[in-house]
Parts: sequence; structure tokens; C-alpha cells
Amino acid sequence: MKNPPVPQIDADDVDLNTSGNPSFVSVLDARLSRRSLLRGGVGSAASAVLGAWSLTACGGGDDDAPAPAPAAPQPITTLGFTAVPKSLADTVTVPAGYTASIIYALGDPLTATTSAFKNDGTDADFDNRAGDHHDGMEYFGLTTDGTAPDYAGSDRGLLAINHEATSNKDVRSYYLHANGGTVNPRPAAEVDKEVAVHGVSVVEVRKTGGAWGYVQASNYNRRITPLTPLQIAGPVRGNALLKTRYSTDGTATRGTLNNCGTGYTPWGTDLTGEENWAGYFFRSGTDDAARADKSVTSLNRYGKTQGSASRHGWETAGADDKYARWNIGKTGASTDGSDDYRNELNGFGWVVEVDPYDKTAAVKKRTALGRFAHESASYSKAVVGKPLAVYMGDDSRGEYIYKFVSTATWSAADATPANRIATGDKYLDSGKLCVAKFNADGSGQWIELNIANPAIAGYATYTFADQADVLVNARLAADAVDATKMDRPEWCAVHPTTGEVYYSLTNNSNRVVDAASGKQVVDGPNPRTYADLKGAANQTGNVNGHIIRMKETGGESAAVTFNWDVYLFGAQSDADGSKVNLSALTAEQDFSSPDGLWFSQNTGLCWIQTDDGAYTDVTNCMMLIGVPGQVGDGVKKTLSYTKTDGSTLAVDTYVGKLPTSATLRRFLVGPVDCELTGCTETPDGKTVFANIQHPGEVLANVADILDPAKYPSHWPGSVGYGAGGATARPRSATLAITKNDGGRIGS
Repeated sequence: MKNPPVPQIDADDVDLNTSGNPSFVSVLDARLSRRSLLRGGVGSAASAVLGAWSLTACGGGDDDAPAPAPAAPQPITTLGFTAVPKSLADTVTVPAGYTASIIYALGDPLTATTSAFKNDGTDADFDNRAGDHHDGMEYFGLTTDGTAPDYAGSDRGLLAINHEATSNKDVRSYYLHANGGTVNPRPAAEVDKEVAVHGVSVVEVRKTGGAWGYVQASNYNRRITPLTPLQIAGPVRGNALLKTRYSTDGTATRGTLNNCGTGYTPWGTDLTGEENWAGYFFRSGTDDAARADKSVTSLNRYGKTQGSASRHGWETAGADDKYARWNIGKTGASTDGSDDYRNELNGFGWVVEVDPYDKTAAVKKRTALGRFAHESASYSKAVVGKPLAVYMGDDSRGEYIYKFVSTATWSAADATPANRIATGDKYLDSGKLCVAKFNADGSGQWIELNIANPAIAGYATYTFADQADVLVNARLAADAVDATKMDRPEWCAVHPTTGEVYYSLTNNSNRVVDAASGKQVVDGPNPRTYADLKGAANQTGNVNGHIIRMKETGGESAAVTFNWDVYLFGAQSDADGSKVNLSALTAEQDFSSPDGLWFSQNTGLCWIQTDDGAYTDVTNCMMLIGVPGQVGDGVKKTLSYTKTDGSTLAVDTYVGKLPTSATLRRFLVGPVDCELTGCTETPDGKTVFANIQHPGEVLANVADILDPAKYPSHWPGSVGYGAGGATARPRSATLAITKNDGGRIGS
């Protein structure tokens, strides 16, 4: 290990679950997606804990055959590229025979009349520019003339791209402002710029002469920001918990925030998850007394304790309502919150549905899917006559894994609907939200979060008023049913042929051997805690993360039970193979902190992206490609720990079949300080799009903005993209990755 880390706050690395839930060890002690249907893909289109409740929790299904699909391209079963070595260089490295082209970066203009991006901190009008911190994204094909959707279109399409956040220090987003920005009180012009770089882009991309680029003047281009009017949809619509001064009837809100992962619905829309949004809001030090009700419990559980500052100080920019909304203290006299923003936080933490093809379609927050720190939303295989499942994770230490099962059963006619958002109403506004409980023997249960469940109705910590309250406070409901605390469940992805569900568990510094407040004891699905030296710092817990996978009983999306194992454990290749490097990773495979996770519908390959701070003295963040097996293809392994009282804690876990050079390789390494995130493809599998987020993020001092020599990165200006050249301010950006011989990626 080379250099000690620069201290910083990772907004994603938080721990808000202080419930007394077993982390799983106490349980031990107690003893086809639409794309496959339309364009052709790799494949064809516990009960003891809660009694009978868990057996009926998530519904059933019949034995109807899957909808027919076109002839499928052959999956890639052996990787055909040379692995990329680890790197600390300020550039993007891909294998020989591949090209990674930058096509869309922070500040790029989205209209014909928007000026070119100067990248010197003086640019404005970010409502008409690319946002910051590119994250999850999806590709939506167009006809060759660009006039209509073409779900097999591989030369022209739309990218729906999340813009999660913006690099900041002492409330200021330093790269956006000429002098690095101003501390509180914040100038309105600075705040307007910072707010607008959040949200979602819809941008047209096109391949011309073999090269990809974005279309600046496309009529499809638009931004959705934290100020865009959105509708509340589903069971929480109109509930008292959503009433604010902006929406006195609780049916609307402004904008979407901290958008992380995505999902592609079987009817052709984009799902975007709101992740770590609580930190954007301010709450005074006397707000508990002002409220004097159960909302204090909810706010604390979602990370907004009284007296907590906001990330950017947006509430200090003036009296205008668009700034006042960031102060969520109880300041009004009403009993329902319709005269202030005490309920504003409840308008965030949802999965949001967008129709990229239609600017006029409503953008809706789908409340039936529950409120927490959403990452991606991944669909089960679409089978005619059976419910659809949406799999989701809550990205925080010690949080939970969820799935939503639709009431409506899938109809093939809905793959090409006349109204895509109305189809979303059908499948996303009514159903069952379930949470996962993992067992020591490699099995598990899905438990429905329903007000009728006695464990929820009688929960002593928080009194739920109705089902809407359960959905708004899904974390508390999951606490009530003793769901299993996991190591930061981030992205999830469904294998296109097996239907097995993969979750990246990024890391957990709170995973321990001895029980302690705010900590989680090692267990079967989260079995590792160890020390790892980085410079002078000794990192502990589950430092490098892992990828867990689940197989639904009978392959049914509505199954109430599942089996699980661990596909891969992140580790340094020379780490102890008996306790840390359980997947026997080699130097061409080793990785840390898996985050982005995605399956190609064309090739069947699994793409793994990292968001790491533990291994970054050796390598920048990276992207790997894997050829997974199936749940149960490996072995049971017992890890032994010595507790402080001298006793032994034995933990059984299930390790998937060890990877080989043919089934797991590093494909890409990014520039300095970046995160690799967001992955999607053209339907022919010949272009993969990926995002470089926050290169050069760790600026030591805001004053250093005036000295380009102190920027940790100058990418992508340093490689000729945009203004600034070798001294440019770094920018998040989207890559188009192609194979020089025109073949499928990974072959």
C-alpha cells in the first residue's frame, strides 16, 4: 500500500439502522425483460419465523408459458479480451482492440442556442446542459430517421442518464464556480447552478461514420431537475404525509434528487432511484420539540436528526419558496403540514418513472415500491400471465434487500403500449412490497410489508397509521419484521436466462465479530470482517464488499422463498485466501467495493463496476466482466472468529464456483478519483455505454480551485474533450465503448 487516504465524507457510506433487529447471527443462534421479448436476448422471452404470514406474503403464480421471443443471439461463455492491468493513471484504459470514446460530459449544451461549455466556473443555464456526476443510465432505440421508437435500433437512440450529485467541500460545489463558491449564506446564483446539475438527462445519441456522439439540437433532449414538477403515484398519493406548502393535497412534488441506479421496464420506460437525498435538507436544533410527534422517529430513522446541517446550504439562499423547501423544520401552525415543508423529506426516496420518448408524459414517483435509499430497480423475466417483480436495494450500512410484486399479471400486448406511463400505472401502482430475510442454511424468505402483519401493526418503536405510512417508512416496517441487515445493498441485476438476482454489497465498516450498538455481527450472507492496511490507516469490517445472488423458488417472480450464495468476494489478490480472498481472485481479477451491476441482454455477460476508497492506493476504480454460473455451483465454507470473551464464532457461508481467467477479467480502469457507474448497451451488443463519475473529486482545499496544478485530475480535457486541455477542470462523462473489429463487446 502506498499513500494514506485523503480524509473525506462519503455520502453513500452511512449507517442509519439502529434497530434491534438480528443481523442474522441471532437467527442462527436461535436456530423476460422487455428487451429480450422485442429484440432478441440471451434467453427466452422461514415460515417458522413469522408463521403463515411469510408463506403467503408475496403472492403466487400460474404455470403459463413465457411469451415467445425472437431467435436469441448466442451468449458469450468465454471472455475474448486481454485483461487490463490495475492503474493509477489519469486516463481511461481499455483492452487492446477496443476504443472508449467520450460522448457527453458535464456542461455539454442540450439545445442549439445554448453556448459551448467554457468549464471555467462561469457557465450557467444548467437546465439546458448536461448535469454532474453521471450515474445509472438506460438506452432507448430510435428508428434511423429518429422519428419513432425502435427497440432494436442500434445506431441511434436516447440515453436516460442520472446525475446523482456534485463534488463539494464545506457546502460548495467548487468545480462549478469560478472561485470555488461561497459559504453560508449561499448566493442564489450559486445555488441555482448546483440544484440544476442534479436529476436526469434525456439525450439523443447517434453513430455517424462509425463514431458515436450526442445530438445537441435534438428535440428529444431535456433535463429533469429538482425543480421539475412531478406527480405522486400509487398508494401514498394524497396521503397526509405528503402534504406541503407546494402541494397542499399531497399529490405532487418538485423534482427528483440524488438519482443513482436505473431500471428498464418491460414496456419501455426508465426507472430512476432516489438514493442519499436526506443530506440535502436542513433541520433546526429545536425541531423535535416543535413537532412532538412520531415524525421525529421517522426522521431519525432516515438520517435527519434535529440540528443536522444540509450538504449544500441551499436553504440559506433567500426567501423564495424554491430555497425555503430545503428547510424541513416545523415552522407553520397547521396540523397537517400544508403551510410549511415539514413533510418535504417524505417526497423523496422513491423510484421515479420517466418516458424518455415523450416530453409531454407525466413523470411519476411510484410509491408502491417503498421509500428508502434506492439504487437500481431490476425486473424479473417477463412471463405472460404472471406478476412482474422489481428488485431493489437500500444503500446504507445495515440496510435491507427488497422486491415489489405487481398485482397485475404480464400481458404481451403491454410490451408495445400506446401509453407507456399509463402502463406503468397498471404494473407499478398496485402490488406487494417485500423484504428479504436470509437463513443460515442458504435459504431465505420474502416477507410482505403490510399493515395487516401483526409485527408491523403492533411495532412498539413506531405506530403505523395505514399502508401508506408503511410505504413511506419502509425501513421501519422492515425493522419490525426482523429483516436481515446487509452490507450496503447497492445495484441489483437479473440474469437474462436463469432469472437469478444479483446484488452488489459494496462494503461495511460496521461488520464485526462482537455485538455492539450500531454494528452488525458477521453472518452467512455477510460473513467477513478483517483488517486491511492502507498507508497508515487500518481499515476494518467488510472492507472490499461482495456480490450475493438469489434464486427464487420455482423460478417464480412471486415466490416467497429463495436460495442464496455469494457469486464473488472482493479482495486484493494477495489477501488471505482462507478469510478474505474467498473467491481466489488473481491480479487480473481483483477488485474492491462492487457497486454498479448489470447484465447484457445480448451477450449474457455480467458487468461489475467499483466505487472504492479501500484499494485506491493501488488502482483507480474499474469495470470487470464476468461469466457467472448459478446459485449452488460452489461450496459451503466455514469462517471461524475469536470473540473478545475467548469463545469461537463459526459462520457458514456459501461461495460460488471460483472464477477462472476465462470467466472473470478486468475490462476498464478509469481516471483518478473516479467511480465507474452506469452501464447499458445497444441491442446488437456492439456498443456499451458507461459513465465516469467525479474524476478528480478530492480537491484538498477549495482555494486550490485557482491553481489547476493542484487538481487531482484534468480528465477528460486532458485527452482532448472540451475546453481547458491539460489544465482543465475535471468533468463527469459518458463513454461509448466499441470493438475495433465491429464485434460484440467481450467476445
